[in-house]
Amino acid sequence: MSQQPTYRGGASVGVLSELPPIEATAVRHLRKWFDSPESRLEMRDEVISHLGADLTDVALQTFGQLCMLCVQHGRRPLIRHGLKCACLGADENCFANMIAAAADGQVDDTMLFASLIVRPSMARELLPLASEFGFLLRQMTTAMPPPLPRRPASTTLH
Repeated sequence: MSQQPTYRGGASVGVLSELPPIEATAVRHLRKWFDSPESRLEMRDEVISHLGADLTDVALQTFGQLCMLCVQHGRRPLIRHGLKCACLGADENCFANMIAAAADGQVDDTMLFASLIVRPSMARELLPLASEFGFLLRQMTTAMPPPLPRRPASTTLH
């Protein structure tokens, strides 16, 4: 009997709505980037509304390069949850923390998170891209209202 492989990167480690704005936006963009051309257009519209057209082109080009490196040099596939899923996956959490650490200028933490996503020899390549995108996300999210804390009605999530 063949058994389905277990992808630890997809394990639910939290709820997307409980993340700080930079991390939540990074996860939503990651999901949209890989979902479909239509969701990429939605992402573009969201970024334009916060940053304007010029910075949007920079942000999307940087994000595209970042995603490409994660795919081409990943230790394994980067597992994502669906667009409308409320869960936060382990890989998504790692990606979001890499972006947030980079936005805060925390080089060592950024490198640590990057080395969990890609081979260690490629982690340094992610650093400038994560930093640039994190900085742009910080600009976007400072204009966003903080998320309302949401607690499940039950302590059982699934």
